[in-house]
Amino acid sequence: MRLYIFRNTLGMALLLSGYAHAADSVSLYGIIDTGIEYVSHASGNSGLVRMPSLTGEVPSRWGIRGSESLGGGISTVFTLESGFNSNNGSLGQGGRLFGRQAFVGLDTPYGLLSFGRQYNMTTWALADANVLGPNIYSISSVDPYLAVARSDNAVAYKGTFHGVTVGATYSFGRDSAGTGNTPGQGTCVGSAAGHMSQCSQWTAMLKYDSASYGVAAAYDVQHGGPGAAVSFFDGMPPTPLTGNMDKDVHTTINGYGIWGSLKFGGGWIGRYVTTEGPAPEGRYDMFFANASYQVTPACLIDGQIVRIVNAQQDTRATMAIVRGTYFLSKRTSVYLQSGYLSNSAKASYTVSLGGGGTTPPAGTSQLGVMAGIRTSF
Repeated sequence: MRLYIFRNTLGMALLLSGYAHAADSVSLYGIIDTGIEYVSHASGNSGLVRMPSLTGEVPSRWGIRGSESLGGGISTVFTLESGFNSNNGSLGQGGRLFGRQAFVGLDTPYGLLSFGRQYNMTTWALADANVLGPNIYSISSVDPYLAVARSDNAVAYKGTFHGVTVGATYSFGRDSAGTGNTPGQGTCVGSAAGHMSQCSQWTAMLKYDSASYGVAAAYDVQHGGPGAAVSFFDGMPPTPLTGNMDKDVHTTINGYGIWGSLKFGGGWIGRYVTTEGPAPEGRYDMFFANASYQVTPACLIDGQIVRIVNAQQDTRATMAIVRGTYFLSKRTSVYLQSGYLSNSAKASYTVSLGGGGTTPPAGTSQLGVMAGIRTSF
């Protein structure tokens, strides 16, 4: 009996040690970012002071990533990443445990092929030119989809060859549970018999990067389905996107440059919505320019100018953002930032990406100020 137990214990130990050797790396990581924000003219003419739930400089998250070498330059990779609201500890992305990323794939000399919930090519195309990223005051304030565009049920490919990156995704059901940070979008679970394109999404990207500059372009098509809607986030009610051939399309063209301690970039984002039924169609054109300057190794200053025009609804807005970050250590920083947004007479865009309750009256300008702290592990 003792020999039997010993043999089984030894066999299990050898199995686990073999797995531990095969798993080249597994790491736990995370970011916690929070602070205090003031927003003027929030839901009326009164100001609002709060700890925003969604983001400061970046959204809070924790995750696990790993890889295993299979030989021949091929590895399996995986990422499980959970977003959370640091003001109250609740889950983000519609309450999903791993709402930011949950994918597995094969990384080869010819590119990465991955399967699951993951960033699509709109995110990768904006990653370098948009120096503020998913900041609480940024291009994402006027279209939260741009904060970190991702898709459920997605197959993705991305490969880089001599500085040229090509990538594409296809989603069989782009949003199963709601994103939680884009009110009015609804859900779009997947296809149905006889309606293969229902709730599908595809994105494509072409990008070039050198040591001193880069350019990128992306195309993003989201098909409609039961429960889906779109909002232009300017105070207009959401447009139903329930038809199988209804579409919400983003086109992105941008570029960036690096000159010493200065990084600058800008671009154009076009969005249009088409529907089969009587629901109104819409579109916007957004232009942005930004720069980031490393004043000292411990001090970073950056800013952005954003202009959005929705000609069909006669709504326009201009936003200016400035942000200063001081690095207390390699992992911890503090920051102070402000955004000012000017709405046209019929527009009610909000300056803040930090959650609901900040939409100003139509035609009202809005100021946002936030001081925060960020640490990573």
